[in-house]
Amino acid sequence: MKKTAPAPLSAWRPLNLDAFLIGVPHYPEHVDESLWARDAQRMAEAGFNVVRMGEFAWHLWEPHEGHFAFDLFDRAIDGLAKQGIRTILCTPTATPPRWLSQAHPEILRVDAAGRTASHGSRQHGDTTSDVLRAHSRRITRAMATHYAGNPNVIGWQTDNELNTTTSLSFSPSCEVAFRKWCHLRYGTIEALNAAWGGHFWATHYDHFDQVVLPYPDNPGHVSPGHRQDYHRFLAAATAAFQRDQVEILRAANPDWFLFHNLGQLEDIDFRGTFSTDLDFLGFDIYPMLYDEMRRHGGHAHSQALHLDICRGFTGNFIVPEQASGLGSQPLFSTMTPEPGEMRRMALSSVARGADGLMFFRWRPAHFGAEIYWMGLIDHDDQPRRRYAEACHFARDMAALKDALPGSSVRIDVGIAGGDFDNQEAYRTYPMGLPSPLEDATLLHRALYRRNIATGFVHPEDDLSRLKALYVPHWLIWDPRWTDALRRFTEAGGQLIVSAMTATRTRDNHILTELAPGMGLGELLGVRVEEFGRIVAPGQDGLFAPPARPAGFGPGGAPLPACSAGRPHHLRLGETTLQAGHLYEKLILAPDVTPLAHWADRWLEGAPALTARPLGRGRAHYLGTYLTEALAEALIEAVLLPAGIAPLLPDLPEGVEASERQHPGGDRLLFLLNTTDMPREVTLPQPRRDLLSGARLGPVFALEPYGAVVLSSTPPGSG
Repeated sequence: MKKTAPAPLSAWRPLNLDAFLIGVPHYPEHVDESLWARDAQRMAEAGFNVVRMGEFAWHLWEPHEGHFAFDLFDRAIDGLAKQGIRTILCTPTATPPRWLSQAHPEILRVDAAGRTASHGSRQHGDTTSDVLRAHSRRITRAMATHYAGNPNVIGWQTDNELNTTTSLSFSPSCEVAFRKWCHLRYGTIEALNAAWGGHFWATHYDHFDQVVLPYPDNPGHVSPGHRQDYHRFLAAATAAFQRDQVEILRAANPDWFLFHNLGQLEDIDFRGTFSTDLDFLGFDIYPMLYDEMRRHGGHAHSQALHLDICRGFTGNFIVPEQASGLGSQPLFSTMTPEPGEMRRMALSSVARGADGLMFFRWRPAHFGAEIYWMGLIDHDDQPRRRYAEACHFARDMAALKDALPGSSVRIDVGIAGGDFDNQEAYRTYPMGLPSPLEDATLLHRALYRRNIATGFVHPEDDLSRLKALYVPHWLIWDPRWTDALRRFTEAGGQLIVSAMTATRTRDNHILTELAPGMGLGELLGVRVEEFGRIVAPGQDGLFAPPARPAGFGPGGAPLPACSAGRPHHLRLGETTLQAGHLYEKLILAPDVTPLAHWADRWLEGAPALTARPLGRGRAHYLGTYLTEALAEALIEAVLLPAGIAPLLPDLPEGVEASERQHPGGDRLLFLLNTTDMPREVTLPQPRRDLLSGARLGPVFALEPYGAVVLSSTPPGSG
């Protein structure tokens, strides 16, 4: 396994490894050692080349402070190596041992209610704690030193899903660290007061020792700038906690690759040092868990959305944990992948940027908080259909071993994403409106259903690779991004900017000019004269929508007229659509053309969607938020006329398409049946399936949860 220096962050950054990683997270400490040899043999027979282990075993690596024990994992690593399987180790800092939390209770998190975390779960350690950081450096250094010369250890994962259980802490050590961070950031208390608006509600501070953590609703709301800086601080503390480990591991063996496995993506700035300190990122993918928690619109789209979001942070990635079966903790359980669906989900990950994948997990646990989180081997030590599908996937990756390296995922329509400040700015003052990601999800889902190549990109990426870019009400804006968007549009791109974009400073202050600011208004030829809420059916204008059908109260009783909503509609061509959540009254420059108008109430006839020609492209502004119907209408009115088309026309419903491209022009088209019924696919010309070697077309059947990967070269040519 060879690595090169990682390229700069980009949605199109390929992985810097020369081989696909395939295997499982493995917990030899959970099973009798008599089973280890058979486990290794079965892994090798499956076609695996790697396991990941050790992330929750600090108590075994260091049973007493300063006393280290490596024998158990040494034997496990050696036994796997005899079958040709290498090991990725993890720093075990997600689970500080009991002796540590007992001797140093100051390392424990404290929640907003003042409760100190107890021992008996995970992520109870406070990553802002200097004491925890010192202990984490010691265990990392001991492990790195011991394994520095072991050729069977090829890489490391830092910690495990940082900030997934919680990212917040209100401990005394956190408060001290926050004050230090604020002092370093602002230099003077006057600068902090100006940033946080200290003259509002007399929240002024006289010196940094008075600064408090932003307790929620205690009794009211803190300044948006205060809350934003708290989350910036948490992100900085998380990055510093990881950097301690990275520096030790790099010094011990520079040939190791280093990554982290992200879970819930809380309080981590992916455009900062957290990512650039690593070789690449890993993202743990549980499509059914995400869909059932958040109702994205189906397991297949839920997975595609999460993968595209993650790829937008740093480019290609690995999946250190991919769902293999039922997932469960005491208070929930997911649906179970049907026969063939586990392999399909794994291939979807590859189609959308994974250059390594490990099925979670090898064996299910017989004890603990995840006893019904299934793996590839069942509780009775028998391999069944999940193991067979993992073997099938390993054969798939063997067939693609020469075609995948160096490729990245095609994006025709980019959605602005991956910006930590904008994610947090929304949270400081949500007002009951959708987040930028919630708004973007509507467009992503509409594009996904049409198999138009989409993904999330940052304005600092190479936008020349896009045909269109949608900006979903990014409140905070950087003037440099305006210049990038201008170049993109003048070169022929289709730019669409949503309502409320570029309305705040980095300190979460409202701009002193009409929005959009930071030069974006001049680019778009639009200014916002007035804005206000649109009360959706079933809402009362102040609070989040109730969990009942729109327009009806408990038991189906009609809501009072004042809370049933006053919807606004807009007219786009011959179509009238209900707008979403917010209206803006726009002032247009002379060269700006309205494409849609408000269709009722006092705004009737005013522009709602505009277009300004700019070079070879057009810059659009949408004076409202998306709805599902409006997302579809934007595709019809703006994207399709610009020549943006599906990756393959006329695909049947439920067949997902994604394309990976090489810089030289070679392409791999993944077609994945996400349904439990066969689907008939028509190709413009015959193609060879790289997975099976079969010649396909012009019409062929995709079996339930079946997949093909088509090369750009037709059979018999070139």
